Amino acid sequence: MEKMKLGDICNILNGYAFKSKKYVEKGIRVIRITNVQKGIIEDLDPKYYDISEMDNLKNYMLKENDLLISLTGNVGRVGLISKEFLPAGLNQRVGCLRIKDDRNISIRYLYQCLNNNKFENECIINSNGIAQKNLSTEWLKNYIISVPNIESQQQIVNKLEKVQGIIDIRKKQIEELDELISSQFVEMFGRINDTKYNAKTLTEIIKNEPNSIKRGPFGGSLKKDDFVESGYLVYEQRHAIHNDFEYEKYYITDEKYKDMEMFKVEPKDLLISCSGVTLGRIAEVPKNAKKGIINQALLKITLDSNVMNNIYFIQHFRSDEIQEKLFSFSRGSGIPNFPSMNEVKKIKFVCPPIELQNQFANIVKQIDKQKLRIQKSLEEMEKLQESLMNKYF
Repeated sequence: MEKMKLGDICNILNGYAFKSKKYVEKGIRVIRITNVQKGIIEDLDPKYYDISEMDNLKNYMLKENDLLISLTGNVGRVGLISKEFLPAGLNQRVGCLRIKDDRNISIRYLYQCLNNNKFENECIINSNGIAQKNLSTEWLKNYIISVPNIESQQQIVNKLEKVQGIIDIRKKQIEELDELISSQFVEMFGRINDTKYNAKTLTEIIKNEPNSIKRGPFGGSLKKDDFVESGYLVYEQRHAIHNDFEYEKYYITDEKYKDMEMFKVEPKDLLISCSGVTLGRIAEVPKNAKKGIINQALLKITLDSNVMNNIYFIQHFRSDEIQEKLFSFSRGSGIPNFPSMNEVKKIKFVCPPIELQNQFANIVKQIDKQKLRIQKSLEEMEKLQESLMNKYF
């Protein structure tokens, strides 16, 4: 197996500084950083240059199966450009790797070789800048990869593409089950703005107990000095965003927990992310959850189960209508932030008979069982993919 520099294998091209004021409705597609996501070129917010500019841009025009790489921000992401994007021009801070001789190396092998966490991490480490990373094409030219013979390359590609195909199918199946839950919600309760059921404010559907709705403590109330190696868990945004209650990082002492008991977390509580692009993400605290408190970036809600079912509420809360209300309070600001508690308490939620909510919850539980099986299969395939990546690259 031969070791080769990318600069010996590929011509590495830099992009052109397209001017936004010259964008038009149709023409030459401008491929920007935002289009280069992990492993794929996404059709995000398309921008175009007039087709008459093609001759002036000939040094920046892309070809089918050019391998593109992000050079700024989330550096090291790669994707192959497909025919559907053409004609297309390469924008600045997007790099293009174009094979010099495809008799020696396959572009699909090169894509697999670079589309992994190891390469992406090395790009990050070798980038300049703190607030925003910038990767040099000169560094890329000197990056060394292993190049087996063309037959071995094809065998590697076939195995990895087969695994990726199964991963894509599993992800699609999970998406379809999520869509099934959403359609079931609409079928049973109608569109939120057109529903026939009464609506109630948050204060009318929570438990009649102290701290049933509680925003996390001010930052100064919970300092780094308060954290210890073990004890009561500090719940963070990650728990709400990813529904990941196995994650544990920060703990506080028994004494600190007693001092902040008004922020305590219990099974069946709902945790909501309160800032950033993940504002409004919601998750239910499971039965076996560790005792602890919420941090400043979370809102905790404890519903009255005689009035509102958790599963129904979560689906309702994730609806476009509710999410739009939450984000509307932050419109115009740099980072989305949760509205004031007075505003939150005024938001109304559709409240069908609890029997109907419970019926919907039972349907969701059955669908979630299917999702769990598929998720397990997905995780197994992702582990296999990682193992193969480590073996080959």
